[in-house]
Amino acid sequence: MMAAVTLSIAVAQPRCVPGDLPANARAHADAVERAAARVVVFPELSLTGYDLDGPSVDPAGPDLAPIAAACAARGSVALVGAPVGTGAHRRIATLAVSAEGGTVAYAKTSLGADEAGRFRPGDGPAVVEVDGWRIGLGICKDTRVRAHLEATLALGIDLYAAGLVHHPDELDDQDGRAARIVELGAVPVAFASAAGPVGPGYPATAGHSCVWTATGTVVARAGAEPGAIARAVLTRG
Repeated sequence: MMAAVTLSIAVAQPRCVPGDLPANARAHADAVERAAARVVVFPELSLTGYDLDGPSVDPAGPDLAPIAAACAARGSVALVGAPVGTGAHRRIATLAVSAEGGTVAYAKTSLGADEAGRFRPGDGPAVVEVDGWRIGLGICKDTRVRAHLEATLALGIDLYAAGLVHHPDELDDQDGRAARIVELGAVPVAFASAAGPVGPGYPATAGHSCVWTATGTVVARAGAEPGAIARAVLTRG
């Protein structure tokens, strides 16, 4: 099957209620409905908030049902942030949610200091394919680790997408990371960055989720407010 020439993509920063999985799932579903995009990218740990001791999400359980229903209605694939697994097998993951439900698409490889005591790193780079577009995945710290980026680019990706949680004063660094990825791989970049309070240690976050083309042009950017969405249509080649 030939890959689609264009891909509609949105980066979403839903309002988060830390620890309230049902409310956050409904906010994700609303974002998918409003985005009306083939792929919708969400921030790191977007389903639970950035609470490293919060409960894990079962990708095959009922918690993702509202998001799957919204994906079915819009023909979307949602890339959602959530903790998964138990005990020594807990990971910070990106879940790919579609009309059929959710699966673990990627687990964060480059853990922060506080994360390393609670989660294990993922097994390495990963790609999710949508309409023939190969989307390389990252989560927050991954986006500044050259080894991760080079390994992901080596998979032959058409787009790099990541969910982030940053403090408001880290926006310049957030944009700088995207610029370096474009320079390194000449691929479009989609960052979904948390907005508003998302948990302990993050009473405010940067927002300003963004989509860059393969030449480094910003084609869509959200504001700082929770609930904002930025949408773009990317073209292959």
